[in-house]
Amino acid sequence: MASTSLFQSPHLFLKPQNPNPPTKPHFPTTTIKCSSSSPPPQPLVPKPPSPPPPSHHPHHNIRDEARRHNTTHNHHFSAHYVPFNADPSSAAAADSESYSLDEIVYRSNSGGLLDVQHDMAALKNYDGKYWRDLFDSRVGKTTWPYGSGVWSKKEWVLPEIDSDDIVSAFEGNSNLFWAERYGKQFLGMNDLWVKHCGISHTGSFKDLGMTVLVSQVNRLRKMNRPVVGVGCASTGDTSAALSAYCAAAGIPSIVFLPANRISLAQLVQPIANGAFVLSIDTDFDGCMQLIREVTSELPIYLANSLNSLRLEGQKTAAIEILQQFDWEVPDWVIVPGGNLGNIYAFYKGFHMCKELGLVDRIPRLVCAQAANANPLYLHYKSGWDQEFKPVKANTTFASAIQIGDPVSIDRAVYALKNSNGIVEEATEEELMDAMAQADSTGMFICPHTGVALTALIKLRNNGIIGVNDRTVVVSTAHGLKFTQSKIEYHSNDIKDLACRFANPPVQVRADFGSVMDVLKTYLLSKAPKN
Repeated sequence: MASTSLFQSPHLFLKPQNPNPPTKPHFPTTTIKCSSSSPPPQPLVPKPPSPPPPSHHPHHNIRDEARRHNTTHNHHFSAHYVPFNADPSSAAAADSESYSLDEIVYRSNSGGLLDVQHDMAALKNYDGKYWRDLFDSRVGKTTWPYGSGVWSKKEWVLPEIDSDDIVSAFEGNSNLFWAERYGKQFLGMNDLWVKHCGISHTGSFKDLGMTVLVSQVNRLRKMNRPVVGVGCASTGDTSAALSAYCAAAGIPSIVFLPANRISLAQLVQPIANGAFVLSIDTDFDGCMQLIREVTSELPIYLANSLNSLRLEGQKTAAIEILQQFDWEVPDWVIVPGGNLGNIYAFYKGFHMCKELGLVDRIPRLVCAQAANANPLYLHYKSGWDQEFKPVKANTTFASAIQIGDPVSIDRAVYALKNSNGIVEEATEEELMDAMAQADSTGMFICPHTGVALTALIKLRNNGIIGVNDRTVVVSTAHGLKFTQSKIEYHSNDIKDLACRFANPPVQVRADFGSVMDVLKTYLLSKAPKN
């Protein structure tokens, strides 16, 4: 179902819909001109690759090739920080407070969140078909930096950054898995999909945002801005992504981790990548408070989702889902939620596609929380009417979303209200059982995806999600990061959990008869029933 490129050239131009467009974006291109009096363009016939021009050096790499083709930006696309939820049509709001992306700023004057606002008028000079074809033409290529699922949408992410400043592992382009057996067997659904964002460079969706943030830091350091290192508070996945991308760029990374609250697989990643790791005797919320105080005093750039740059990368997962469905919009998208930046990032990606004419609607969004860390769920159940109240997050197997005072609460509420969204929760038993059931059908998911699947089960059982609704569950991390929880489940070694779908190994004596007896019993239990 993954979208295939309509054109073989790595970059594409179509005539903009504005009769008097600004200068077109510059990419090394094959140019196709269209007009109302000429027939529509036909797909280019694939041709064997041409030999390199005489100036090509046999030892040039893909970044060298990008430098050779690089010119000054003449596309007039731009973006800047504005206070979150500022009316983009209000010139007064924009004039009163906006910041260059090259400024080091995390909060508005009032102390609220910031958002990256793109020049939508400039982007709208090119119609939806232009953007669909351009993005599709970059899929599967190695042209720097467009082989990345994030940077293939560069004009919508950081339009003004030089490609030479980008730090990328060609993240994104993750598998959209048709969960055929799971959907049919457990939910009676025919069109259930799992977006495996954990099949990524460091094993989680955090790579999508970190490539953007570290690229911008790389740019700032080249501009001699006062940035010595990059720091974050983390429940595991953020620190893994930050340390990897900083290591690739040669930038120091500093990580605040809550002691004894993350998996060993998550802990070893920043250590292996050379991060300076502080294990602090507090929870994530305590680490977050400390890193905010530290970054206000030291030349350390804040990398948590309080920084809205990361959300620009994370929103590309939503655009990618639409691409993989050949630009058809699913009915539902279910996202696990902890610090709550990701649910807003998905909304923003879908909304930009609608506003720029790539699609005509957006899906309904569901945010799924662990019952042990469910402040958004409680706020939703109040009808959004009561003032938001943080909670003390209790221990959950979905450790990356064990957050009681989410930074992006306002963003999440905005996204859910504007997508007719829903919030659901999952108990520890529910999320672990859902994970085990999914694994039994060929997946290998993380506990956070178990939270999202539990939300799906509840909405399906309540008749809110229909049997034929095209539904996407976002899997945020790879199951290999959470093997200990799986071992404990299948060993029936979790207090107060029944572990109904545990599949422990069977102990058998080392003789032929004993092995045969066990296998015969097993095969009889699996034989088709007449």
